[in-house]
Amino acid sequence: MLKPLTILIIIIFSTFGLIYASEEPSVKDPDFIVEKFVSNICCRPTTMAFVDNDILVLEQENGKVRLVRDGILKEEPILDLNVRGIAEQGLLGITTVGNKVYLYFTESTHDGGEAIANRIYRYDWTGDKLINQVLVKELPGKQYYHNGGAMVTGLDGSVYAVIGDQGTYGVLQNHRIGGINDTSVILRIDPAGPYYAMGIRNSFGLAIDPVTGNLWDTENGDDDFDEINFVPNNFNSGWDVIMGSATEAELSRLPGYDGYVYSDPEFSWQKVVAPTAISFVDSKPLEKYKNSVFVGDCINGNLYKFELNQDRTGFVFNDPRLADNVVNTGESIEEITFGTGFGCITDIEVGPDGLMYVVSRSHDSIYRIMPKSMMTQTDTGIDYAQPTIFPVEYAYAIIALIIASIVIYLAKTRKRK
Repeated sequence: MLKPLTILIIIIFSTFGLIYASEEPSVKDPDFIVEKFVSNICCRPTTMAFVDNDILVLEQENGKVRLVRDGILKEEPILDLNVRGIAEQGLLGITTVGNKVYLYFTESTHDGGEAIANRIYRYDWTGDKLINQVLVKELPGKQYYHNGGAMVTGLDGSVYAVIGDQGTYGVLQNHRIGGINDTSVILRIDPAGPYYAMGIRNSFGLAIDPVTGNLWDTENGDDDFDEINFVPNNFNSGWDVIMGSATEAELSRLPGYDGYVYSDPEFSWQKVVAPTAISFVDSKPLEKYKNSVFVGDCINGNLYKFELNQDRTGFVFNDPRLADNVVNTGESIEEITFGTGFGCITDIEVGPDGLMYVVSRSHDSIYRIMPKSMMTQTDTGIDYAQPTIFPVEYAYAIIALIIASIVIYLAKTRKRK
């Protein structure tokens, strides 16, 4: 028979499990709310794109492109591709130019088969189907890690894509010797052009500033110093010599490559958070954030917000500890934390309605962030995801009641003895 103390421990841990299991995404701004827009997306959803008022969302593992129309995830995929969907391979990236849709995926001989390459194809969107497949770019894709895959469309309609190092260590990784093989780079893929940036370890996020047209990325570090970078043309991100702000010794080790210029990241985390999606907002519902950059992470489930400087080339902070553009281990991230509880975020997009949409691979869902003032315009049946399902203070009260009951029980037991 279990002892009272054992029962107490089981109950307490079970209660705390209930607390964290019931946690849902929320944002700190009291004027905004998070709603679960779409759920039950299969097989590790990655990125999404709007075409007209519809959403195309990608399922990484099985290579299926799913359609969300009027807030409903259609049962049948609109496209089913042969992908190698393990680790960081699979159906990875999507962007659009008008009715042209670009997909980045690790193509295989058959579903789950041997990887052939990372390939980018262009399709025509008919309103219901993706047709007229055209190969735009072939990239290395044999390695299961550092495949990148994020894509973005510039203000001029140019399409950019990023790929990580694929375990390669050559000239494009800032070594003095070694081959050049389309790894660790941001590329202009349509229209094709030279490497836009090099020296990138791996990235899950590209974004275009809607005001300036400038390109930004997120970059995953090794054991420390994940980054956010302002990415001008001919940018050298420094890998694998540098992650985070460079020391003089590290700068001296950069070999230099075809006029590509290194600069420190605009922000870095000393402790790895695995930053993923990055997005600007430029819409009336989100007007108060028109000078902000939003970034998601995959480890903590946080949605971060950074305030742009006047030139929109870096950030400004109120917390003096962030003045060096680094959050060191033990320093507060309160100023830059906009939302929590999202799980592993894989994409952030602004829809035609001007609202922010966040893909969570952990929750198999797309969330929508909207002003509370717009709630009356939405379907009353929508699940508003707020952390009020099981308030923490209730849990503490229950635990206190349980402890008191056990103490009384033990006291009565001793008296009987």
